[in-house]
Amino acid sequence: MCGRIFVKTSLEELISNFPFAVKGGDIDGLGNRFPRWNGAPSQDYPVIIRDIVREPDTSGPMFVVARWGLMPSWVKSGGRPPPVNIRCEGISSNGMSRAAYRSRRCLVPINGFFEWKDIHGTGKNKQPYAIAMRDGSAFALAGIWETWKDEKGVSVRNFAIVTCAPNEMMAAIHDRMPVILHREDYERWLSPEPDPNDLMKPFPAELMVMWKIGRDVGSPKNDRPEIIEEVEDDPEPTLI
Repeated sequence: MCGRIFVKTSLEELISNFPFAVKGGDIDGLGNRFPRWNGAPSQDYPVIIRDIVREPDTSGPMFVVARWGLMPSWVKSGGRPPPVNIRCEGISSNGMSRAAYRSRRCLVPINGFFEWKDIHGTGKNKQPYAIAMRDGSAFALAGIWETWKDEKGVSVRNFAIVTCAPNEMMAAIHDRMPVILHREDYERWLSPEPDPNDLMKPFPAELMVMWKIGRDVGSPKNDRPEIIEEVEDDPEPTLI
């Protein structure tokens, strides 16, 4: 799964890594929320969609704001927490995801994400890890997005991250990983193609790196650069 992410730069610097996408009208409102060292679901993030017509008969990739947690228009408030991940294996048939997967896919730009290894197999004692690109570059996760209206009729754009089987590196700590897209596949993921199924696969392990971090990452309230610093073996693993 993928339930935490980090962006270690300003919003402007993050956007500069994806020059093919223009800035949407609402994106500047996120400027004072980044860097974000311990990003969690229910927070707002910059995502890239292909949805808004900028000139007659043309459209293109655009940075917009979306909330992490998938809520299609038919979902009622007050129910279960919205899913933050969607498994690639059933994405085209699942009622929660199939419409968005067919026509509302997005890119989720980040610098890295977190995962927890179940040390003793009990589900209680877990060691957190940070995962990023080996060269330190920003990258994009595959996502899908929807628009939901709250009780006051206010539209809330929202998204979920697509997950797949792990690569060799990730398999050492977890049985899932987010779908990371190669830069040459960004345009296709955003395209009108209804089922780019072959893109949803493990990213090459040799291009990635992971390291142990401290248990303060367990609370999203701890949002500071030290969160992603490497640590030795934690004698008191995070209790989840």
